[in-house]
Amino acid sequence: MTSDRPRCICRCEEVSEQALLTAIEAGASSLNDLKRRTRAGMGLCQGAYCLPEMAEMLAARTGQPLAVIPPMTMRPPVGGVTLAALAAAVPAEE
Repeated sequence: MTSDRPRCICRCEEVSEQALLTAIEAGASSLNDLKRRTRAGMGLCQGAYCLPEMAEMLAARTGQPLAVIPPMTMRPPVGGVTLAALAAAVPAEE
């Protein structure tokens, strides 16, 4: 039984295989470029699940050997800091 639903590569950001292929056809030539164009790899797992498959797709479509495709630049998630937290971090003057 086949499904008409597009195959999801990046579960966290819900990026389909077709979205990635479209980005590659439009000129994406690196994993960072795919990430910027589609948000794949930007979710909670930071590419832990989708990165290998994205790299294989990129290698197959661009003709680059898989071994020469550089890894995606990893960036830790950033969150806001409240003023109360900042004030609590500064020791009170005596």
